Amino acid sequence: MLRRRVSLGAAIWVIVGVVVAAQHHFLDHLSGLSPLLSAVLAIVAWPLVVLKVHVAI
Repeated sequence: MLRRRVSLGAAIWVIVGVVVAAQHHFLDHLSGLSPLLSAVLAIVAWPLVVLKVHVAI
């Protein structure tokens, strides 16, 4: 049985990304594919969101 472990750094990256995306209202309206992809992109690339780079799809 293979068990994959997530590193602490990756977990912190995702948690901070969710917090930043929520603060910048990326998680408010996830009704379609485009807002959902924008939210995922904002979570993964949260340093860009903090630097005010527009990451919406």
